[in-house]
Amino acid sequence: MKSVLMGGNAIRNVYPAETRSELQKKAGLDTEQVFTGENWRSHTGELAEADAIFSTWGMPAFSEEEIRQYLPNVREVYYAAGSVQAFAKPFLHCGVRVFSAWAANAVPVAEFTVAQIILANTGYFQAARYHSCGDTKHSYPYGSLFPGNYGCRIGILGAGQIGTLVIRMLKAYRLEVLVFDPFLSDERAAELQVTKAPLETIFAECQTISNHLANNAQTVGMLNYETCFSRMKDNATFINTGRGAQVVEEDLVRALQEKPDATALLDVTWPEPPQPGHPFYSMPNVFLTPHIAGSKGDEVQRMSLYMLQEFDRVHSGEKPLYEVTEEMLAHMA
Repeated sequence: MKSVLMGGNAIRNVYPAETRSELQKKAGLDTEQVFTGENWRSHTGELAEADAIFSTWGMPAFSEEEIRQYLPNVREVYYAAGSVQAFAKPFLHCGVRVFSAWAANAVPVAEFTVAQIILANTGYFQAARYHSCGDTKHSYPYGSLFPGNYGCRIGILGAGQIGTLVIRMLKAYRLEVLVFDPFLSDERAAELQVTKAPLETIFAECQTISNHLANNAQTVGMLNYETCFSRMKDNATFINTGRGAQVVEEDLVRALQEKPDATALLDVTWPEPPQPGHPFYSMPNVFLTPHIAGSKGDEVQRMSLYMLQEFDRVHSGEKPLYEVTEEMLAHMA
């Protein structure tokens, strides 16, 4: 068996030496060469011999024709990162199995989100901004506007891998969780101990709302003024660690201008970063972070470990845990 590494600059950090060595022994991995979107056409002979691809962020997007012509023997793609939306479908159409470490990448995103939810319910973000400037005239009364975490109503948009993990982590707190997800069954909602609700209800009734919707054409622009942001409580918090394109940003800006005590915590925007001069940069109730909710530092190595373990399952005849199907792409982030 012959395997290759494919991706961007992060690949040697995501696949540390120990993991690469294990894959060399088990999967015939070429540990030296990394194929990228810029160089793969210069190595078509080597790629034609590959049976499997181990990848991460920076995975090139191939057409079906390119896969059949240049990757004729590839039967498996192991993606040590999260969303596979940018490249998976042509591989699946060509009969190539795709596996993703979305579950590994979901862990730090969920941890980041839960931390923000717990702080947001206390009014931490704007209260800290006021207090840090010595504006105690506003910091003390602002903090008193918030209910805290006991019995607080939270809205989760999307109950996929990350949304579900957020819900499970929130069980450590006494919160009431409402969920919007068209794919969430009544049985699954009961298992998670959450209440299904439409977007309008969640934005009108929840103190803090966190977006984890699937990233697809149907969700682009779904979060808008009329359905969502105009209905927010005056001191509500909207968190986005999902995808920026799901938010109509001018609608969010309008709502936050109308409700200066409301807050937006945006780890993603569309585009990333926002264009120079965007209102987000000057709005005191908007807090921007540079897409840091995913795996960072040594956390990224968890993802390649998941893919090594998945390879072991596949080749020992066990049922894989993280295989992606075309049907799943409809509701995955």
